[in-house]
Amino acid sequence: MPALSMKAARRWPGLAEVLAGEGRAWLFVAKTLLALYLAAWLAMWLRLEQPATAMITVGIVMHPHSGMVLAKSFYRALGTLCGSAFGLALMCVFPQQRELFLLSLSVWVALCAGGATLYRNFMSYGFVLAGYTAAIVALPAINDPLGVFDSALMRVCEVMLGLVVAGVVSDVLFPERLRPLLRQRAREHFAHFIDFVRGSTGGSIPRAEMEQAHLRFVRAAVELENLRASVIFEDPEVRARSTRMRLLNQHNMAAATSFQSLHHTINRLQREGRTAEVDALIALYRPLGAALATAPGDLHEPAVLAPRLRACARQLPAREAELRAGLAPGRAQLAFDTGATLLRRFLDELCAYVEVELALRGRVQRGGVERVHFRRGNDATGAAVAVLRTFLTMTVLSAFWIASGWPFGASAMLLATIFSGLLAAAPNPLTSAFVTLLGFAGGILAALHVAYGLLPGSSGFVMLVAASLPFLAIGPWLNAHAEFGGMGGGFSIGIVYILALKDPMVYDLAHALNDAIAQLAGVALAAASFVFVPRVTGSGWQRRRQVRRLRGQVVLAATAPLQGLPWRFESVSRDLFHQVIVHTRPGSRRSRELLAWALAVQESGRALIELRQQLRASTASPEVRAAVDRAVQAVAQLYHRPDAGRRQQAEDAVRAAIDACAGTPTLRPRLYQLLGALRDDESPLAAWTSAGEPADAP
Repeated sequence: MPALSMKAARRWPGLAEVLAGEGRAWLFVAKTLLALYLAAWLAMWLRLEQPATAMITVGIVMHPHSGMVLAKSFYRALGTLCGSAFGLALMCVFPQQRELFLLSLSVWVALCAGGATLYRNFMSYGFVLAGYTAAIVALPAINDPLGVFDSALMRVCEVMLGLVVAGVVSDVLFPERLRPLLRQRAREHFAHFIDFVRGSTGGSIPRAEMEQAHLRFVRAAVELENLRASVIFEDPEVRARSTRMRLLNQHNMAAATSFQSLHHTINRLQREGRTAEVDALIALYRPLGAALATAPGDLHEPAVLAPRLRACARQLPAREAELRAGLAPGRAQLAFDTGATLLRRFLDELCAYVEVELALRGRVQRGGVERVHFRRGNDATGAAVAVLRTFLTMTVLSAFWIASGWPFGASAMLLATIFSGLLAAAPNPLTSAFVTLLGFAGGILAALHVAYGLLPGSSGFVMLVAASLPFLAIGPWLNAHAEFGGMGGGFSIGIVYILALKDPMVYDLAHALNDAIAQLAGVALAAASFVFVPRVTGSGWQRRRQVRRLRGQVVLAATAPLQGLPWRFESVSRDLFHQVIVHTRPGSRRSRELLAWALAVQESGRALIELRQQLRASTASPEVRAAVDRAVQAVAQLYHRPDAGRRQQAEDAVRAAIDACAGTPTLRPRLYQLLGALRDDESPLAAWTSAGEPADAP
């Protein structure tokens, strides 16, 4: 940075951040342009039919972080191979039946759009590619069925060339790795969680503060899983540590649930005025704060925290027995036992979380670890709506093409295919479609100016670069700024498609204009489809349905096989909550309702799993087992269809199970926790069953 810029940055602190951001943006533009022209030159040198396909591939997969490029390239390669194989098979089955061919292609593209909606990250992108690659392969050969194999082979070669060029340029030329970002995010979340626990050992936490903490924990868990899924493509060391990173995330989610359940228990006892039990639990809890209170430089150092936490865990039973002896037998001791059980569980999970963090920070990984997975709460209904919308779009366009005999119908079909898949996975498809359409129209105008105003008077590849570079740079620059990302993607695709670089170049203005109109019509129809068949993501209907699915996690906790159930419950319930909360205005009444439901589901679901595990390991009599099973099923039925009658039935069943377990003390604390959750006056169940469901409630 020049001296003047350095001085200005010191004078205006915000300027340094702006300059640094623009520097990264222009570095990304330079890398993208280099990859675009290198892919075009190699495609021409190898005599490939359409260098534009390789250039579009580069434009789509390029990303400021090299890990993202490699992840997108991996799934694009899979999608390309699957789409090419299907396009080839489709032409072989229907070589002369255009109606059946287009109908089958519409079904395939619709299913791929549904897959793009159902899955997340770059797996979604692989489905988009599988859909429109079949169209890229088959549509140009619709009038020449015998040439479909050559078309498929050529498209695969062009796409693979673009992937290789993008991957090499991104990974070799000033690479920006995702691994430091993943490490930074993981350590920030670790420090925040430890600080939150350290600051809460003095007593209860207000419900609103707990809700916001839960929201932060959920977002962090999903973000870390998304980053891990991308970083494994760029870094072999991260691939080797991937299992531990998943385990770290799972231990953190489990510890967060136990932490919340413990404080809900203390809060409920405080609201009931049961001072003796609250004071005893806070006294039992306080040594944890002392174990976390280290020297300022070691507050977030797992090597220091791990032995202190284990020592605290070893001292806990003796302190628990001492405090319990000071309480009156019966209800007071049962309430204390419930809190103490939750504290033991939380401390064990916190120790495991800190120890896995310590292992990940070590240079050498030793020993095996439990293999866990972050399960997603995929929305099959939303995917079905995407399938219907895309199928209708492709069918309408196919019927118009056949009825009109439009010579450029293939171009419209191809662009409708591409953007139906891309927009299906967009967070706000209507806005994204409008912005993308503007960018695409701008790209077409720029391409016409370059192709018919600048290139005819030039000769050679160097002059081609000089004429097109200022315009090709616009798309990557827009992509480097998140607020213009959709417009940048549309601009890049539009300019490359209409420019249609070849060796030698073909200049046909009438053909180019007709092709541009057809492509704009295809993009516009893909956008218009979201008006007639709206996207369900973010809608009130989806929110209500997702909250029902979130409550359904309690039913699964009560009925699903116990093998691996704790991990599945923690990840799926958080992913479902994240899907619905991301489309809700922060701080709104609806947001508070969703947070309240999420906390209730986490507490009750985890309590049911722990109860079932304890029951399986116990030597309880058949009568006790039957009473506990009735209580578990009553709670599951309440969450399946909440109403006042089922709430009362669940309370009665849990009370009966507590009485039946008088000779099995290990089961009673978990049952008492369930009873407290059912009778919690701050729980959403209380509002739901006392006044019925409000008209706009989830």
